[in-house]
Amino acid sequence: WLRAGAVAGIAFGLAACLGCAIGLHFAITQPVNRLLTHFRRLSEGDLTSEVRWTSRDEMAELVKGVTGMQRSLADTVRQVAQGSDAISTATHQIAAGNTDLSQRTEEQAAALQETAASMEQLTATVKQNADHALEAQACADSASEIATRGATVVGEVIGTMTEIDQSSQKVADIIGTIEGIAFQTNILALNAAVEAARAGEQGRGFAVVAQEVRSLAQRSAQAAREVKVLVESTVESVSAGSGQVRQAGETMREIVSNVTNVTTIISEITHAANEQTRGIQEVNRAVTQLDEMV
Repeated sequence: WLRAGAVAGIAFGLAACLGCAIGLHFAITQPVNRLLTHFRRLSEGDLTSEVRWTSRDEMAELVKGVTGMQRSLADTVRQVAQGSDAISTATHQIAAGNTDLSQRTEEQAAALQETAASMEQLTATVKQNADHALEAQACADSASEIATRGATVVGEVIGTMTEIDQSSQKVADIIGTIEGIAFQTNILALNAAVEAARAGEQGRGFAVVAQEVRSLAQRSAQAAREVKVLVESTVESVSAGSGQVRQAGETMREIVSNVTNVTTIISEITHAANEQTRGIQEVNRAVTQLDEMV
């Protein structure tokens, strides 16, 4: 009987141990399986699942720590997602800005190329104008020199015409003297003829000579009058010519003054054109450098 009781006691103890082992197995395995399932969901990216635990043992503390870690991880993932969205938005904006900047850069490059071409054409035009201004200045200088020489020649002609006028006046005076001498000779011849008539036959030869002298005096007076008329006409012509030459001299002086003014203006235009050419060349170089930079 004692042996049977011992065996029964041993069997009961084994059964109790087995029951405790099974209970302990389920008490440990089930929470661990639940945690493993939860960890599997977390590894798959599901941060919304939760593990509910009502006990207050060590497993509950473990579940609480896992839950806190899950919430922290969820917050971190949420912040990372928000940052990723912000980065994506900024990236799209930067890409759009780069595209717009590239388009604007291409447009500016094209505009700079057109500007450079226009500046080259403008430079060529201004240089051509400057060359024409130099040619015009040379022509104006030549015209000024010619006008000055013309004014000098006109002045000399005026002096010559004045001398001719004075000489003509002197000739007129000389002719007046000749007329006076012829008049007096005529009177003397007339008196000699009267005296010869009084002398009769003795004065006949003297009367013939007196008649010839009188005839010569009359012809001299007539020739002097004709010469006087010609000289007076010449004096009038010379006076008119002198007036016209003086007017021509005034005109030439005005021409010289105007040509001098034109020469000065053209010189200023030439200087301004040269300055403009240099300025446009500087702008052209700057535009070319900008075009190369773009």
